Amino acid sequence: MNTLSYGLLSLLTKNSRSGYELMQHIQPFWSAKHSQIYPLLAQLEQKGHVAFVHVPQSDKPDKKVYSITEQGKDALRGWIAEPTDEPVTRDELALKVYCIGLVDKEQAKKMLAVRELYYKKKKERFNLLMDKIQQGSEKPLDQLDIGDDAFGMYVLVHKATMKVDTDLYWCEWMKEKLK
Repeated sequence: MNTLSYGLLSLLTKNSRSGYELMQHIQPFWSAKHSQIYPLLAQLEQKGHVAFVHVPQSDKPDKKVYSITEQGKDALRGWIAEPTDEPVTRDELALKVYCIGLVDKEQAKKMLAVRELYYKKKKERFNLLMDKIQQGSEKPLDQLDIGDDAFGMYVLVHKATMKVDTDLYWCEWMKEKLK
């Protein structure tokens, strides 16, 4: 199985989802298209890692809603124990900054301002998501433990918030460099 297969199983540990919902929820972690997800769901079903039910819809064809099986959870446990690949980084801004000396300071400042606004909006989304996680949790978030349902989402959103804070700090530092 490939990483995307395990990613789909991971998302199913919290809720049953349709293929479309899985495609939407995997995006923050992994770039994937419908054409990748549906064949993988069929393979996971054949292997006994997921099961599905047909949900009738009045104005559309019936949809399949997938759930993880015990066999799927066992596969995830095995995958979690395996070494993790290094993260893949693709950052167009970094490539542009590498050769930023080719443009004047005003153009560089404009590029930086656009990215800073992006980071600020991203941080707002993370803050809203953190509020939503807190609303669904019986404990204060900083008291969550690995066994709590919200723990995984909490630590991932916290990590993402820390990264965006670092990116915003870098934008401030760059503004000083461009004065």
